[in-house]
Amino acid sequence: MNLPNKLSLARLFLAPVFVITVLYHRQDNPLFAYLPLIVFLTAIITDAIDGYVARRYNQTTRLGVILDPLADKFLLIVAFITLALTKAAAPSLRIPAWVAIIVITRDIFIVMGSLIIYLMFGYIEFKPSMPGKITTVFQMLTILAVLIGFGYSHIVWNTAAVLTVFSGAHYLTRVNKILGNKK
Repeated sequence: MNLPNKLSLARLFLAPVFVITVLYHRQDNPLFAYLPLIVFLTAIITDAIDGYVARRYNQTTRLGVILDPLADKFLLIVAFITLALTKAAAPSLRIPAWVAIIVITRDIFIVMGSLIIYLMFGYIEFKPSMPGKITTVFQMLTILAVLIGFGYSHIVWNTAAVLTVFSGAHYLTRVNKILGNKK
């Protein structure tokens, strides 16, 4: 297994670690106050490094093409759910539930669409689109904004929500085009 795939796997394992750090978050303890931020930053840094290494050193694999976006989606879904539902342990770490629902719904559509295409036609490489990449960045920025207590987090998560809806519609258009071409 190459380095990019190992980093994607590490990101998958960091998602439950992130949940634990949020559940045990305590403002009065510096270690527990910053641990969710450190874990999430580590996860998104592994995303950047695995993408760079895979492209730069031609280490892109079929497993990596599936594992990398899966790790991203899992990390973000877990982070949004955790920050939308967390109350007692970390009331300062909150994202509105409606934002989490938008993010999760879009990702369910993406996974279901990919599964349908795979079941109907077999493996088809489906490269991430620019709207999808920008959306992922804003979703990550939303989590970071909440974790650092950014005073204007609502602007970041509103932007992420709008981009999520737009990129979801863009994805559905792409899937429809693929399905139309495969008839």
